[in-house]
Amino acid sequence: MTGTVLIALTVFGASAVEMVEALTIVLASGFTRGWRSALEGAGAALVCLAAAVAICGPALVHYVPINTLRVVVGSLLLVLGLQWLRKAVLRASGYRSKHDEDASYRREVERLSGLPRSGAGRDATGFIISFKGVLLEGLEVVMIVLTLGLSSGRLGIAVVAAAAAVLVVGGAGVAVSRQLREVPENAMKLGVGLMLVTFGTFWGGEGVGVRWPGADVALLGLLAFYGALAWAAAKWLSRSAGGASVAGPA
Repeated sequence: MTGTVLIALTVFGASAVEMVEALTIVLASGFTRGWRSALEGAGAALVCLAAAVAICGPALVHYVPINTLRVVVGSLLLVLGLQWLRKAVLRASGYRSKHDEDASYRREVERLSGLPRSGAGRDATGFIISFKGVLLEGLEVVMIVLTLGLSSGRLGIAVVAAAAAVLVVGGAGVAVSRQLREVPENAMKLGVGLMLVTFGTFWGGEGVGVRWPGADVALLGLLAFYGALAWAAAKWLSRSAGGASVAGPA
């Protein structure tokens, strides 16, 4: 039960973060290039992502031994989680500016507004920009869905959580009409990064024969341990630099 809840929360959080960024691109494309092209591009990308899950999921289940899969998945999750965690800690400590969807939206609108239009009807540029944005952001979601879902034997839960995130973010995007400026994206990235590292450690250990005390309950202990490390790192970095900010991409 503990593992199922954490998997659902991790997939939902990761999917929501990526879809916020994808939605920013789709909205900018829609307002500047036309909604028909933007929505068609986003829809085509979602179909491609769903097909990737449907094709790759069963193939991995049938042809890859579970222990091998867990070692590989654990390694991938650790790498991905540490990247998210590193950015979140740097932002929390003031070393890196927080991600600003308003600024991203404005930059995207300015860039798209300056591109020539392809004529009446469907705009090829708007379609491609929207398709590429959703596909690239969504590929990371697909990887998280497959790795978490297959390693735990809960692929259905992972797929439902990702779909729920897409619906929630899409609905919120329609409601605010522009972008999701109120979504605490940086806090979500910190939480998702912690959970990815936690699952990476847990399944990587299981893949090499580690028997965790309490089975899935050990996930809570690992999560608390990594959370304490992240908090300590953010505090140390903040004190060592006096809160000085270091420029860098969001």
